[in-house]
Amino acid sequence: MMDDRARALLKALIERYIDDGQPVGSRTLSKLFDLSPATIRNVMADLEEMGLIHSPHTSAGRVPTPRGYRLFVDTMLTAQPFELMPATDVRDLMPTAADPSRAVNAAAALLSNLTQFAGVVLTPRRSQVFRQIEFIRLSEKRILLIIVTPDGDVQNRILQMPRDYPAITLIEAANFFNHNFAGKSFAEVRRTLAGDLARLQEDISRLMQAAVEVGARAADEVDTVVISGERKLLEINDLAGDMDRLRKTFSMFEKKTDLLHLLDISSRAQGVQIYIGGDSQLVPTEDLTVITAPYGVDGRIVGTLGVIGPTRMAYERVIPIVDITARMLSNALSHYSSER
Repeated sequence: MMDDRARALLKALIERYIDDGQPVGSRTLSKLFDLSPATIRNVMADLEEMGLIHSPHTSAGRVPTPRGYRLFVDTMLTAQPFELMPATDVRDLMPTAADPSRAVNAAAALLSNLTQFAGVVLTPRRSQVFRQIEFIRLSEKRILLIIVTPDGDVQNRILQMPRDYPAITLIEAANFFNHNFAGKSFAEVRRTLAGDLARLQEDISRLMQAAVEVGARAADEVDTVVISGERKLLEINDLAGDMDRLRKTFSMFEKKTDLLHLLDISSRAQGVQIYIGGDSQLVPTEDLTVITAPYGVDGRIVGTLGVIGPTRMAYERVIPIVDITARMLSNALSHYSSER
């Protein structure tokens, strides 16, 4: 438990360290408070004993520990409203009529450009159900399967068939599929269709089976993550000064497994989440922080986005950027879905 004086000193120390990156001494804090340097040293000793600050071996000043940052962002931080930019510029960066992939890439770039850190977006989860499908003949034995999800996402797959199909047969097959199975998952269709296939013509049956198998694989595809601006982390002294730290950071970008795991977990939480290295086992290095927020389509969460940067960051500025970008991406995808 800390008294108000200790909390105020800790808050001031962390804010000062975030601003200039230099260890903060008792003399610096004594200028901000009507307290003697000796009193401040005693309070700082208590904070150090609590594991909230520590002294780098090269300085008599103190810097926050991961535990100190955690307490700061959880109980002391007041995120300020962030006026992003004029509405016309926002539309240029996050066009509401853009297709989902363009909107996702724009969101990752926007996060990186506004924070000068790495922006990441976990792409929308594949819908397990479809709204309609179409078959289009491309050439002999090659058919384009178009899958439209309830969110308006369009997926294209090529079917390699053992025989040619006339256009009228493809239309009839699509009409049968949409009339009987729209709104269901391909797994459900596979089970339901098993009995119907025997009553259909053999060539139509084979076409239906191919569509179901390809559609089911499309729905089961793993999530992917879009990353923008990861090289900007090389320009941050807190990270670039340690090669082992850099290797761990860029290994997270290259392998993506840990990053996907973190973003997937954060998508199940409400609102902005802050993962601080050294405090969270999901972040690979102590000097790294990941700030995330979920985004959705028509009120349904479909993915997560966020910023990866140094633990010493201006949290009160970055948090609103992540939150607003998630809202913008949600609006863009919902608008796209309503137009489909």
